Amino acid sequence: PGGFCEYVRLPALQVDRGVYPLPEGVTYEEGSFVEPLACVVRGQRSVGLRTGQTVAVLGAGISGVLHIALAAASGAGRIVATDVAPHRMEFARRFGAADVCDARDDVPAFVRASLGRPADLVVVCAGAPAAFEQALASVDRGGTVLCFATTDPGVNLSVPLNEFWRNDITLKPSYGNSPYDAVVALALIANRRVPVAEMITHRLPLAETPKGFELMSTPGGDHLKVVILSQA
Repeated sequence: PGGFCEYVRLPALQVDRGVYPLPEGVTYEEGSFVEPLACVVRGQRSVGLRTGQTVAVLGAGISGVLHIALAAASGAGRIVATDVAPHRMEFARRFGAADVCDARDDVPAFVRASLGRPADLVVVCAGAPAAFEQALASVDRGGTVLCFATTDPGVNLSVPLNEFWRNDITLKPSYGNSPYDAVVALALIANRRVPVAEMITHRLPLAETPKGFELMSTPGGDHLKVVILSQA
């Protein structure tokens, strides 16, 4: 899946080592989630999320919802999430968040009230500088902030180094995925442990690809995941 075209030409090496056949029962629509879910797998693998740990996901777009769903499937403890869009907050609840709040509210206070303490893991899935500041104030001692999103180039944040040192906080970036992560993601999809098909909000024919980009770039819409079908 992918490429926004009906046919794609690949180098022989990539066909030999970088193509993952979809198992029987996995649709092309579900297959379009392999790459984004693999990135989420890599992120959570890199921080060593353990059973029972509490998780706060800041930003409930498709990446945030995938993080919520994977954390829930992996046996995380209580999961909470934030966003500014009501429909995304509902998706967060649907896929595993026990509690949600508007990202414009006092997020650190919400996290403490909902979890009883700061979170073991805070996953930043929004590129707004405010989200990173909220994350730094929402993580527990010995906890981890996973920077899954990033700010625009040239944006710098003030990090309270003494507080990080004293509280043993880990700040971990994550970008991309490996072949191993793609294999794990495909298995999660095939075994229905992460129900990706339920995350699709719009299906458009190939000829309407520009409309898909318009939907994704329009704030306040009801979209979560737009899939382009390989047909005219």
